[in-house]
Amino acid sequence: MIINEAYINDLLDSTQNPTLEDIRQVLAKAGKKQTLTHRDIALLLQTEDPQVMAEVFRIASQIKHDIYGNRIVIFAPLYLSSYCVNNCRYCGYKVTNQMPRRKLTRAEIQEEVRLLERMGHKRLALEAGEDPVNCDMDYLVEAIKAVYDTHSDNGAIRRVNVNIASTTVENYRRLKDAGIGTYILFQETYHKPTYEAMHLGGPKRDYNYHLTAFNRAMEAGLDDVGAGVLFGLYDYKFEVLALMLHNSYLEETHGVGFHTISVPRIKPAKGMDLAEFPHLVSDDQFRKIVAILRLAVPFTGIILSTRESHAMRREVIEYGVSQISAGSCTGVGGYKESDARKEESQFEVADDRKPMDVLKELILEGHIPSYCTACYRTGRTGDRFMSLAKSGEIHNVCQPNALMTLLEYALDYGDAEFRSAVDALVEQEMDRVTRPAIREKLVENLDKIRQGQRDLFF
Repeated sequence: MIINEAYINDLLDSTQNPTLEDIRQVLAKAGKKQTLTHRDIALLLQTEDPQVMAEVFRIASQIKHDIYGNRIVIFAPLYLSSYCVNNCRYCGYKVTNQMPRRKLTRAEIQEEVRLLERMGHKRLALEAGEDPVNCDMDYLVEAIKAVYDTHSDNGAIRRVNVNIASTTVENYRRLKDAGIGTYILFQETYHKPTYEAMHLGGPKRDYNYHLTAFNRAMEAGLDDVGAGVLFGLYDYKFEVLALMLHNSYLEETHGVGFHTISVPRIKPAKGMDLAEFPHLVSDDQFRKIVAILRLAVPFTGIILSTRESHAMRREVIEYGVSQISAGSCTGVGGYKESDARKEESQFEVADDRKPMDVLKELILEGHIPSYCTACYRTGRTGDRFMSLAKSGEIHNVCQPNALMTLLEYALDYGDAEFRSAVDALVEQEMDRVTRPAIREKLVENLDKIRQGQRDLFF
């Protein structure tokens, strides 16, 4: 059994009103990056003491800095199709919504990709509703090929992650053969009664088939999988513990857990009313979720989309989030200027800044925006990536790769002021590259990039 609801409820019942000594013991373990038990995580979820939470945020910030340094990975979603046969109460694409439906042609996909390349993006997350007729696996595979085949003066997409409905082992093998990076799937809610109440029709209504999707994906050879729930459908404490149970299950049965965890909150969408959802997550609860996840799975990437406001994204980057989207459109064909206001979106975007504005602020606050895709392309995936991350060796490749991709971006898309800021940041960060051989090679590669070479990586 992957998710034992009785076990989770017992954990939450037995950890109510935790003592200060209980919490101190958990935080001592977390500060040493030791594995937290499910009970440890439950204790943290139950605490409401502001002083304790301040310590949680402090340790989470230290862990994030120790493992990820000041790097922030940048990506963008690309919505392929709004066709969907599911009736999910929270989603703007649900089948009962009367709206124009469309899917992108190959030419339209490549037009969207060129616009994304013009923004500097190198990593995309493909999104599509579930429709076995209008958006089948043949279409999805051809869409992936269309993305990889699109090359322009602005560069090319180097990594395509895919967020689509649960499917068969055979179809997951086809995705692997197409060269995807991470396969992403949100359980939405792990609480089965709530799941069934939220999914009123369509193949997604099958809780167990959806829950076991990662088993089939890993059987097919996809060792990088990304999970998440839609916070606000059920009690956030239950959902965080269920995520951790799922991660533990994958580690025990497949040797590696989640590569990434996404933390979306439910947002307004066509055909739904937030007043009908009694478990909405407050800003304080959301901050708590991000920080506790960073303590619970220190080596797992945490992804934040533009569902969240500029202010919230800026804050949680400091103590948890390691990947963010920038310049996102959540409608099919949304990047094409003439269509941007015509398309129905899956949900509302809260941070609509342009990618350059996002990067400028990150740099100003001491972060390194990274467009690196090297790990997937060099086979550092699954348990191989986790081994490097846990050993600390991943710093020796991620830091240089981040600097090289940022310099590329500055030279190809930035004005003189931006390039000057990046040059200063690169010079400052060079001091953190401590291995002489890597530092020497990095200096050489940076010079090659300035002379016009691209896509250099460790």
